[in-house]
Parts: sequence; structure tokens; C-alpha cells
Amino acid sequence: MTNKTKSAYAISKQLLQRLPLYLDYLKNFADREGYISAPLIANAMKLNEVQVRKDLASVSSSGGKPKSGFAAGPLIRDIEKFLGYDNEDEAVIVGVGHLGRALMHYRGFEEYGLKILMGFDTDEGLTGTNIGDKQILHISKMRDVCERLKIHIGIITVPAGSAQEVCDQMVEAGIIAIWNFAPVHLTVPDHVVVQNVNLASSLVILTKRMAEKLAEKEEF
Repeated sequence: MTNKTKSAYAISKQLLQRLPLYLDYLKNFADREGYISAPLIANAMKLNEVQVRKDLASVSSSGGKPKSGFAAGPLIRDIEKFLGYDNEDEAVIVGVGHLGRALMHYRGFEEYGLKILMGFDTDEGLTGTNIGDKQILHISKMRDVCERLKIHIGIITVPAGSAQEVCDQMVEAGIIAIWNFAPVHLTVPDHVVVQNVNLASSLVILTKRMAEKLAEKEEF
């Protein structure tokens, strides 16, 4: 399979969502010196075996072997390279409330190639302070900082009413990828990508599924 073919298949949003899950599984359970089969991964992750084999073959440099499967160590490196985890991306956060602070404290992002450099806020009482080793600056300085450091990823953790204004400021600062935690649809130019994280919707789905499971349990 050529790199061009792999790239075309890799555009699938579903594949991009599954690859980090494969990576976590491989890092936690696989013998990195040995081989791991698609059926084993599929069974452990409750996925379709054919889909797993197709997914991994699309990013694996070796493509896997019919009987032994994939070499675990190289497969881990291939997935990390494909996802860009081997090239650390730098980001900034706007909105240093409880959620923003929690994200700035979280070190796990760096394992996936994301480094949050600093935070921005409009609160004069926060500007000039630090969260760990990360400085908090006034949002008026964001454009200068992002342009100077060539930062292209922005994380929005402000209330819904302020999100679009912050989004517009990020775009003006050269941000082209926005991770949006505000419960609102953002309008952006065509060259900017937005990934929304709606905590309220996730909670609704979780509680709905829980209610369904409880109802099934009561039937028995």
C-alpha cells in the first residue's frame, strides 16, 4: 500500500478516533519486543477484527504478517508518527477558570504531543501569575505571543457568551486549530478547524445509556 493510499484512507474521522485507543492498548498491554494480532486487539477492545486489521495496516510500515500479526514496537511508533505525537505541538488556553486550570495542570497531553505553553484571561487579578510553570497573560497579548512563537493551536475554556469573540481573536492571532470546550457553535474561516467538546452533551448521553442499562437489569 502506498503512502498516498494510506493518507486517503486515514482521512476517515472514525479512524482518527480509533487510533489513540489502539495506541493506549498497545502501550499498556503489548509486549513491545513481540508481535500482536488483530484478533487479539479486536477481542480486547470489542471491535470488528477486519476493521482493526484494516486500520492498523493503513498506518503500519510493515502492514502486518498473516499469522504472527504486527510487530508491537514498530506499530506503536507508526501510530505515534501518523498522529503527529512524535512532533510536539504547542498550544495556548484562553479562559483560566476551573476547567482551564485543570487542563493546564494536566501533564498527560504531552504524551500525545501537545504542550500547553501558557494561558490568557481578561481577569487582571490572574495576569502575571503562574499555574505550575505556565504563565497567565492578559488576552490583549495573545496575538503578539502567538505570532512570535508561531503557535497554531488554541483551546477555548471561556463561557459560551465570550467564546465567539475569543475565537475571532485566535484566528486573528494565526490560530488554525481550535479545541472548543464552550457549549456554543463557533463560526470560523474555511482554513480553521474546530473540534468541539460538549461536556453537557456527553453527560446527557452517559445518563441516558445508564438509564437504559438499569431498565434492562430490572427486566431480569
